[in-house]
Amino acid sequence: MKKIRLTAIAAIMTAAMTLNTGCDDLFDPAIENHKGASALEELPAWAVGMLGHAYISNPLGAWSFNDVATDDAVSNDPKSNLRIMATGSWRANNNPLDRWQNLRASWQYINQFIEVTDKVNWAADPLVAEMFKERFKGDAYGMRALFMYHLLMAHAGVDVNGQLSGIPILLQSENLGSDFNIPRSSFADCIKQLNEDADLAISMLPEEYGDITDDNQVPQKYRALGVTSGQYTRVFGDNAKNRMSAKIARAIKAQAALLAASPAYAASGVTWEEAANKMADVLAKLGSNPVSKLDPTGNLWYVDGSQIEKMAAGYNAPEMLWRSNKEKSSTLEADNYPPTLFGKGRVNPTQNLVDAFPMLDGYPISQSTAYDKANPYANRDPRLANYILYNGAKAGSQNKVITTAEDGTSNDALNKTETSTRTGYYMKKLLCQSVNADPNSKTEQYHIKPFIRYTEIFLGYAEAANEAWGPTGTGSHGYSAYDVIKAIRKRAGIGLGNDDAYLESIKSDKNKMRELIRNERRLELCFEGFRFWDLRRWKAPLNEAAKGIKIKGTDAPSYIEVEKRDYKDHMYYGPIPYGEVIKFSNLLQNQGW
Repeated sequence: MKKIRLTAIAAIMTAAMTLNTGCDDLFDPAIENHKGASALEELPAWAVGMLGHAYISNPLGAWSFNDVATDDAVSNDPKSNLRIMATGSWRANNNPLDRWQNLRASWQYINQFIEVTDKVNWAADPLVAEMFKERFKGDAYGMRALFMYHLLMAHAGVDVNGQLSGIPILLQSENLGSDFNIPRSSFADCIKQLNEDADLAISMLPEEYGDITDDNQVPQKYRALGVTSGQYTRVFGDNAKNRMSAKIARAIKAQAALLAASPAYAASGVTWEEAANKMADVLAKLGSNPVSKLDPTGNLWYVDGSQIEKMAAGYNAPEMLWRSNKEKSSTLEADNYPPTLFGKGRVNPTQNLVDAFPMLDGYPISQSTAYDKANPYANRDPRLANYILYNGAKAGSQNKVITTAEDGTSNDALNKTETSTRTGYYMKKLLCQSVNADPNSKTEQYHIKPFIRYTEIFLGYAEAANEAWGPTGTGSHGYSAYDVIKAIRKRAGIGLGNDDAYLESIKSDKNKMRELIRNERRLELCFEGFRFWDLRRWKAPLNEAAKGIKIKGTDAPSYIEVEKRDYKDHMYYGPIPYGEVIKFSNLLQNQGW
């Protein structure tokens, strides 16, 4: 069997749907166009197309920018579904964050694939065929675990009977004779199923894919069968990079444990210690002292498109645990550059987020004597200038000064046009500043989207470890929440001669460390689609009004209220789609929807 690249999956699926289509009657296809399960046994490309549907539906595949529905950002697009949702129009039949339809449909394909995998003739070589079978099954189990995690984030909650419920667990494919009126399983049972699927993936897949040249490099379980390096490379070599792997499955288990241990889902029975241990399982693959392996430039992974271009296919930078394929484009910049850089300025960071960045000495602006309200961006955490464009900052391929002041003369000014900032800020993070978005002289650059960053895992460990063992407790792992946060803040550039005095001042206070960890997560992962879900799993306040800044002439800058949030208490949990609930009486809705 020829090796199948991830990038070819969409084409395979299209071929699977259109191949051999007869011209006699498009609405009554010839019998040879109906491919049943038995036919797939001799058509591996068709079979793997079902698994390919899971990758096409990967919920991590595109930027959501759900930050604009939180206190971190607003959208300047009046038609933004997230903007409309955040201001009072979130309904069970109007849910921009619905994952039910897409992921449940792909779940069906995964189940069908698992059922047929053992029967498919994957290769003429029996050893190669056996390894392909194991790889593809592991791939499917891992993707099913991923879908479970994202379905739980979006749709799990306390149902109308007061039970913490997840989704219906379906482990067999459905057909016309199936009972579709299946009740939701408990949240705890969903987490159990996720772990079982992830563990199967871990047992079947390598930690990393990669070509090998020495038979001694073949894993023992295959070497004992007589598998050579060439046979192993055919199945698990470079050609499979960026597919589901053992380390990715392990990370999904850790993410799910953190969710389950959080206040909104604490009834699951998953403890903070379990969550910390699962995060540590992921980090253990970095070595005995994982904190020392924190990528020194990991918080700026998006900056240099030329370095992204040099990435060999499927290979990761130290910050990336799993990522998209690299693509050359200017789409992000065209959507989010300020107007004078030919952008639409869609994501506007809030003053709330700007104020969350500490001073260089590590202290919050509310506690630092170095903070100057008249010069609010001086002596701040370097991440502020890296992630957010504020008045007087420079951006773009020509390093242009961006003026967001209310009395600015360009369209970059506050509320000047529909594409101007509503808050006095523009997003800078994720954007490659060498891109020229001018339609008359447009240039593009290479981008990637991280699916899972190691920084996310480090922060997850810090959060769980602090809750389980306190700021400096290590469990059985040799490093603490304090150690992780110190390393992340040092990488950011925080710390003067006193070496992050604020962190040192709170290292024995679990509650203050919790606040700091949550804030570091807010900063490090801003605009990457975490804040919306984090606020909910923490059961943190949802209705903090989005604020901006007004700068005019020599007047002192003043804060402005830009957009009120209108969430109800039941909105800590998302709804089951209304259309599903009215069809199936056993499918109970979450409370309040």
